[in-house]
Amino acid sequence: MIRILLFVILVFFVIYIIKKRQYEKTEYYQQTKNPYLTVRFNKGFLGEFYTYKSLKSLNGYKRFLFNLYIPKENNETTELDVVLLHESGIYVLESKNYSGWIFGTETQQYWTQTLPAGRGRTEKNQFYNPILQNKGHLKWLQAFLENQTLPFYSCIVFSDRCTLKNITLTSGKHCVVNRYNLLAAILQNIAKVGANLSPDKIDILFQKLYPLTQVGEAEKIMHIRNVRQKKQAEGKKFFGCSNYPKCGYIENIPDGYKEEN
Repeated sequence: MIRILLFVILVFFVIYIIKKRQYEKTEYYQQTKNPYLTVRFNKGFLGEFYTYKSLKSLNGYKRFLFNLYIPKENNETTELDVVLLHESGIYVLESKNYSGWIFGTETQQYWTQTLPAGRGRTEKNQFYNPILQNKGHLKWLQAFLENQTLPFYSCIVFSDRCTLKNITLTSGKHCVVNRYNLLAAILQNIAKVGANLSPDKIDILFQKLYPLTQVGEAEKIMHIRNVRQKKQAEGKKFFGCSNYPKCGYIENIPDGYKEEN
């Protein structure tokens, strides 16, 4: 029995080493330096990494950028999860590594995540509309690049663990998909718009934006502090009965209840 246990541990260790080495060869690691285990156990980082992996096979000249801290007018920053510079344009990808059911429209301020909570109830978490969030990202990215004519595309990428139950889009300017549909959505856009950026232009944009991915820890901490303060001011969460939204019953969640990231 001990030999079997040792063999199983050895197998898991070998698999871990192989996956870690594969990960450390990726552009995501080379740029972010996020350790393998940190990424595996951080839903935000893992969502960004999976978003990158889903687009690695995309044809055409491309460069990736991760965790860009774009300056704003008020001496704050806005963080862009993943930016893809491609022949067809600049894709600003907002990663949402959520589970459950997702409800929302393009214009409402908050979207809703629904999770089972037992005893015939569902847990409802509201989060800021990611389309509005990404519109802010695009605004400050365009301002930083000082070029309103570049082809920008907004895409919200949800985890494959969630269901986009009722998402209403009206403007045709935004893409909201599960990660497994991301490559197909971008290929569809490429087929429609064609090539807009030369490799030289992509490299110039990359060199200008890359320093924004390498900010110091103090700036990252300040950014996180500002985001948390805004979430505390704006955050809303509640319990609803199982046939929400038809049912109007709402129960407050007690302080200290663990919220999914």
